[in-house]
Amino acid sequence: MPNTTSPAPANTSTGTELPLLAIPQKRLLTVNESGIPLIRDTVAPGIHIQVLRLDLEHNEWVVLVTFAPGTSLPLHYHTGPAEVYTLKGRWRYKEYSDQPQIAGSYLYEPGGSVHTLDVPADNSEDTVLLVRVCGANINFDHDGQFHSILDALTIRHLAETLSAAQKLPAPHYIEHGEADVSEIEGTRQTGEGI
Repeated sequence: MPNTTSPAPANTSTGTELPLLAIPQKRLLTVNESGIPLIRDTVAPGIHIQVLRLDLEHNEWVVLVTFAPGTSLPLHYHTGPAEVYTLKGRWRYKEYSDQPQIAGSYLYEPGGSVHTLDVPADNSEDTVLLVRVCGANINFDHDGQFHSILDALTIRHLAETLSAAQKLPAPHYIEHGEADVSEIEGTRQTGEGI
């Protein structure tokens, strides 16, 4: 059986062949926020997520995060870059309190950056962020001691367990396939006898 994701000649919408190969897509990889339940109180009370995309192999995750006024994340170290777009509300990093992020702000965080996310208690509305992270957040407590790791695998676990506990529909998001060994002459390599 041929692999359906094997590169093939690309065509225009009229069928004209292009001089390049592409991965065939039977449908767009798309989800809509309105069809994704809000998973409440995920990493802390008042922090709710909607998972848009998880790639466990590359440890990339894209989520919509809703923060209630007065919530915060612990001090965290990014193992890879992160991008944050503020859709609604306002927030800041405690280490950069003179640079608040408001609706319409786009923030790029290089790998190796360290900061503490804080949503002011006097916000009149929830703060909603579109967050894309490559790698993990290594979280620390107020004394600088290791607290936890937040990565694609942890997000998947939280989404699955909390959705069930909150009696929500199963999580629906875009995901990358799992690593496997390619087929050789019609058989799948199992690792046995190697």
